[in-house]
Amino acid sequence: MPLLEIQNLTMSFGGLNALDRLNLDIYEGQILGIIGPNGAGKTTLFNAITGFLPPTKGRITFRGENISGLPPHRIAKKGIIRSFQLTGVFGQLTVLDNMRIGFHLSAKANFFKTIIKSPSVRRREADIDRRAMEILSLMGMDHLKDQLASELSHGYHKSLTVAIPLAARPQLLLLDEPVTLLDAERVKAMLGFIREMRNRGVTTVVVEHHMKTIFGLCDRIVVLDHGMKLAEGLPEAIRTDKEVIAAYLGEKTDAA
Repeated sequence: MPLLEIQNLTMSFGGLNALDRLNLDIYEGQILGIIGPNGAGKTTLFNAITGFLPPTKGRITFRGENISGLPPHRIAKKGIIRSFQLTGVFGQLTVLDNMRIGFHLSAKANFFKTIIKSPSVRRREADIDRRAMEILSLMGMDHLKDQLASELSHGYHKSLTVAIPLAARPQLLLLDEPVTLLDAERVKAMLGFIREMRNRGVTTVVVEHHMKTIFGLCDRIVVLDHGMKLAEGLPEAIRTDKEVIAAYLGEKTDAA
């Protein structure tokens, strides 16, 4: 059974279908890539899955439960997290403090116990710091733990926006263009991080225009065009699909 199943999903705006009777399965433990030209419906798909936009028609099922139209906070509590969904980056705080906030927002903390700093709270905070540093180390950012987020380079800032949601321990993580505009070093770190998350049981869906990344990272690729599924399959099959090349890849296949 798929981890998440999308059946006949339609998203209409002003009489136009951004998604048109889309059927899509996301399987546990995989890294799924979503590609397609601008306006293909990729962002709308993420908005529908995470509850930011209610479906016009169709059904979205997560672990056998219908989540169609649920508000974002309820979907997040079920384990579906978008990279910016849990919290933004607070520029006036350090990298480590941003990670701490992510953990606190994802937990059900007792306010009075937190103020009193009971032994159980101190133990929990020590555990949070340990887990936060583990995530930062995986992202190659542990040496920046005391730096203000506002002072980070674009690449490290973007990496932090991906690292923070891992505090929520998602079952399904949705990443929108995680390597766009990153330098080669940050791209390598980001890809290693996503693969490690897969090894730890986090299923990931990646929307990305960087073809080399998609073909080298993903177990399966889905191609959208005008809100419909144009093709689906293994990276090599998608790379050589004539309809995909005609609709989207074109000369971009050289970059792959």
